[in-house]
Amino acid sequence: MTLVARNAFGDLFLRNTFGSIFWLDCAIGKFTKVASSELQFQQLTDTYEKRQEWFAEKEQRSAGDQGFLPKIDQCIGFSTPLIFTESSTANTMYIVDIYEHVSFLGDLNRQLADCPDGAKIRLRVGKPIN
Repeated sequence: MTLVARNAFGDLFLRNTFGSIFWLDCAIGKFTKVASSELQFQQLTDTYEKRQEWFAEKEQRSAGDQGFLPKIDQCIGFSTPLIFTESSTANTMYIVDIYEHVSFLGDLNRQLADCPDGAKIRLRVGKPIN
């Protein structure tokens, strides 16, 4: 996979060897094919609806107005990951290293993958269990 684009919140858009474009929605751990080619992806990103869905432009502008302007190797994270009911977009935002953020959310989503929606969970912070 090759990185084609990303949004301010750490979601990645990746191209496979066949040219298809996939969206890795890091917040909820979802990997979705969104275009058959990079050209089709670019055409779709010209639409308001896709820019809002994929790049959360309104939310990005709002975060920027509050001073959250991530550098190239950073993104905007939330103190309570968006996968949790207790989270909200009014949640405390912060600037985080994109690699750490994607890694953390990937590990979190992997651990929650078998939990049904709405399940109550208890988090333990510590060294990963292999």
